[in-house]
Amino acid sequence: MLFQIKSYLKFLWKSKNEHAVHSPFVFNLLTKCFYDKKNKPEYQILKNYRKSLLKNKNFIDVTDFGAGSRVFKSNRRQISKIAKTAGISPKRAELLFRVTHYFQPETILEIGTSLGLATSALAVGNPKAKVITIEGCPNTAGIAKSQLNEFDCKNVENVISEFESFLISENIQATNYNLIYFDGNHSRQATLAYFDLLLPTIDNDSVWIFDDIHWSEEMEETWEIIKKHPKVKVTIDTFQWGFVFFRREQPKEHFIIRA
Repeated sequence: MLFQIKSYLKFLWKSKNEHAVHSPFVFNLLTKCFYDKKNKPEYQILKNYRKSLLKNKNFIDVTDFGAGSRVFKSNRRQISKIAKTAGISPKRAELLFRVTHYFQPETILEIGTSLGLATSALAVGNPKAKVITIEGCPNTAGIAKSQLNEFDCKNVENVISEFESFLISENIQATNYNLIYFDGNHSRQATLAYFDLLLPTIDNDSVWIFDDIHWSEEMEETWEIIKKHPKVKVTIDTFQWGFVFFRREQPKEHFIIRA
């Protein structure tokens, strides 16, 4: 916790807003998407989805997986508490919706479904998109699938698999993901493995979002490695998330933005 506090203070010191941005692409993204304060009717769907989970007092056995399909934690937890502590925040869910709505990706991959709070934001952000979401725990994935069906998110395909195993087994060389949301194993080894495995799926307009880039010193180091990759052209650090863009026409630039 002390590390995260120090990291956040550094972020506040270095961060800017749209007035310090000279890239038209990033300026438009900030003003038309990140900082869009207008209320959206879809926000109510996201709120109702969350309320439904917070009311669910049932318990499920939750299993988390590490790299190489290694089980490192299994325990019994209440669904409402998972939604309260492990899910995306309401503010972040709305931002994820806006980002998806802004870019209108046709194919979306989410690594780490949990209860589907972020999945619902991706699904309603572009109802015409195909959303593939991966979760290692069958019980958690089952709750998410039920919830997504209840809220008419019919464009979501739920996959139960350890993340790296899925990426290795699938023919991803022939796949293109327009948007990828990384919210799985928050370790350097796993994150960089996912990065390398998914790199063949990018096109010029692909958007990657990494969660918890300041979670630990290890994740901050991982973020720096990603920023330096030659195919990465533009990054935006919002403290909670790291946005990655591969636009070949852009000069290599890194932004630290309050969002």
